[in-house]
Amino acid sequence: MFDWHWPGLEKTEADLDTMRAEFGQMLDSGRHIFGTAAVALLGGTDPDVVRDGLYEADRRINRAEQRIRREIMTFASHHGPAEFPTCLVLMSLVKDAERIGDYAKNVFQLAERIPIPPTGTHRETLIQLKDRILELMSVCRQALDTHSKELAVKVIREAHEIQSACENEVRQLVRIDAPTELASAYVLAYRYFKRASGHTSNVASSVVEPLDKLDFPAKPGKAVPDDG
Repeated sequence: MFDWHWPGLEKTEADLDTMRAEFGQMLDSGRHIFGTAAVALLGGTDPDVVRDGLYEADRRINRAEQRIRREIMTFASHHGPAEFPTCLVLMSLVKDAERIGDYAKNVFQLAERIPIPPTGTHRETLIQLKDRILELMSVCRQALDTHSKELAVKVIREAHEIQSACENEVRQLVRIDAPTELASAYVLAYRYFKRASGHTSNVASSVVEPLDKLDFPAKPGKAVPDDG
């Protein structure tokens, strides 16, 4: 399991505080991009109005990932092999945070290309999933900030349910004999939503899983590792 707080020199704690703050900003930006993109996809806002701000937020995520990578290399060179597991975890976490931003950006690009916003039951389903994923991302941030195993498990379980719901919708769409004009767009939307929730779950898994099982959290109903 990964903990931002552990014994060390004052310099070590300062380095970790910096990386923790930057990583938190990555998660916040990813949540912002996803929410903005999903609303645009669902017809709640004009993509032209939010495009510049959304892409600037995505660039901030990318710049933060690069900074944290550099800081990790410096941290590893200063503290040696004993901190390599921590550095590996951090590398994995920032990649997941960056991927959340990427899938959110994919949602926005779909919003720009879709001929009309989703309608009918798919619109209602996507609205519900959007709200669940935004809440998921918020709880994930809380789990990391408080190092709460309980909240992390909640994120993992909810993400699993969201991913199953998305996959069920995809299966229904590819089975129909006469696909609607928007069927392919709906499939992409559900896939992007699924992946955004999956990477959020990966981030939460750092609170409850050892390094070798990072990104492979225990399935709902299975026990999570003890702290020892």
